[in-house]
Amino acid sequence: MRASILLTFLTALFSLNTFAQTTEHTHEHHVYEIGIANAPVYFLKENVIAYGLHVHLIKKIAHTKFGIGLGYEKIFDEHKHNTIGLVVNYSPIDKLSLNASPGITFEGDESEINFALHLETSYEFEFDNFHLGPVVEFAYDPEDIHLSLGLHVGIGF
Repeated sequence: MRASILLTFLTALFSLNTFAQTTEHTHEHHVYEIGIANAPVYFLKENVIAYGLHVHLIKKIAHTKFGIGLGYEKIFDEHKHNTIGLVVNYSPIDKLSLNASPGITFEGDESEINFALHLETSYEFEFDNFHLGPVVEFAYDPEDIHLSLGLHVGIGF
């Protein structure tokens, strides 16, 4: 049931954005962005929800729709889930941001490190250097898959 709600939300978000925007950027974006995503995180295998915080720093590549940077995710629960990764950013149309972040996950005091992949999309409402909007994330690591729907807050400079 929760997956169908998430899929409906994503479809609506992409549909509204496609009709509302052109494929050209209407303004020049900032060179750097610090982004923070606050969201409840739903673990599919365990069927539990925890609070998650995702932070990234992205440098936009001049005259392209791409950016590259670093990301960190912390999920505040008994697992002490932490993920660090490289972030590849793509903005196919103005205000829509797609991120793919391969990286590593480790939990608590354990020395075991696993591969992780985070996919994230956000729609940004901009107010000068500040922007906010909905964010949706899908994340995979060998232990579990988690989904989140929350609020993205960013600062461009």
